[in-house]
Amino acid sequence: MVSDSMDGQKSLCIVLLVLSTIAILACLVINFEAWIVYTIAIFGIPVWVSSLGLLTMAKPRPEDAEERVKEPFTGY
Repeated sequence: MVSDSMDGQKSLCIVLLVLSTIAILACLVINFEAWIVYTIAIFGIPVWVSSLGLLTMAKPRPEDAEERVKEPFTGY
């Protein structure tokens, strides 16, 4: 059950990462109105950083993999 929610969260993070990357690159290439660029900058960049951070934090180090299965959150 926990694995299903983790897979769903990972999939959502990947989708958000791809969408925000496309939006940011589109603003760099295409000459949009200023308010569109500001909106994408305000929402797209934090979503990109957050989803990338969640994806990298979700991968345990090889030596910590077994410990994470036993106790997934240790509070540090």
